[in-house]
Amino acid sequence: MIQFSEVEIVLPDSIVSRGTVVIDGDRIAEVTPRQLPPAPNATHLRLPGHYVVPGFIDVHVHGVDGKDALDGGDVVRQIARQLPKFGVTAFCPTSIACAPALLRQMLDGIRAARERPDEAAARVLPAHLESNFINPDFKGAQPLECLRLPAERSTDGDFTGDEILAEIAAARGEVGIVTLAPELDGAIDLIGTLVAHGHRVSLGHSGATYEEALAGIEAGARHATHLFNRMTPLAHRAPGLAGAVLSREDVAAEIVCDGVHVHPAVIRVALAAKGAAKVMAITDGTAGSGRPRGSRALLGGRTITVGEVAYLDDGTIAGSVLTMDQAFRMLVRTAGVGIVEAALMCSTTPARALNLQGFGAIIPGQLADLAVLGPDLRVTHTCIGGRLVHEST
Repeated sequence: MIQFSEVEIVLPDSIVSRGTVVIDGDRIAEVTPRQLPPAPNATHLRLPGHYVVPGFIDVHVHGVDGKDALDGGDVVRQIARQLPKFGVTAFCPTSIACAPALLRQMLDGIRAARERPDEAAARVLPAHLESNFINPDFKGAQPLECLRLPAERSTDGDFTGDEILAEIAAARGEVGIVTLAPELDGAIDLIGTLVAHGHRVSLGHSGATYEEALAGIEAGARHATHLFNRMTPLAHRAPGLAGAVLSREDVAAEIVCDGVHVHPAVIRVALAAKGAAKVMAITDGTAGSGRPRGSRALLGGRTITVGEVAYLDDGTIAGSVLTMDQAFRMLVRTAGVGIVEAALMCSTTPARALNLQGFGAIIPGQLADLAVLGPDLRVTHTCIGGRLVHEST
């Protein structure tokens, strides 16, 4: 049993001041505004001025601290062990466009990590594939040589779009989100097929018009990959993909919350349009996340350099160097988002988007996946399934 006392408890709609959270086994047993006496045999942590928030859920993270999800071996498990110190209790290992064998290797690693979970690590959720089916004109750091059309049965390269789809079909349970561009030939049919098999389709890396984006949404897409980044700019006469996402209540949007990928004022615009219940904070973090400036790392086998974001050697932005605790602080301190709304964006909204039952809110009976933030909003403790897996020294 663990008991957090005299803490600020961040609920989905309010903050309970100087309350108590009691964890029994893997569940939240009690949430009360009262200051309870220490329970017998409990680990009692009196933390005045600290915030207890639902554990962060990052649905778009390629790596951290020198480790990339496409590195092979047990790298997914290694990433999972690193994330709790940033308040992350669950995450979607995220790929970039790659060859079938490399995709299979990553999905095998995810399966192994999910079948034999590490009790001291963040929960490994099904993958987010920034897939091969994106628009070459909006590829960003994605490798052009790996981009394909859906149902492509011949190619000048060494693999086809069909081969990528075969890898997805062989690992249905390990694939959660699939990012694609709805304007590609065959994309609308592919969206329907993926949704029918239980995948969550996300629109991104796309030059779709407003009408093409709506067609993707009507086909079943319910997610947008890093809103505003690698898509046509929102314009008053040509709203494009961003405008379609902002105007549809049935689509949840990711935003990279480092203050660089998207200006804080634009984050506030997105929240005004959709509300925190439909906007989720992501890191788009890479193996450069958590490392000092000037460090070198890999993204899908290509070298990146750590700056204010991650860069390829040609200067192309290649994801972020963000961690989820930094995203939370940026939202509150720079974007002017309230603590309740920031917790929704970092925890509750992704849990609801992925239909994770029992996660994402501090409610009795829910799983005890929690992060504790000090008065400076830095992570001091992380609990996963009622186990204290991280405690700052």
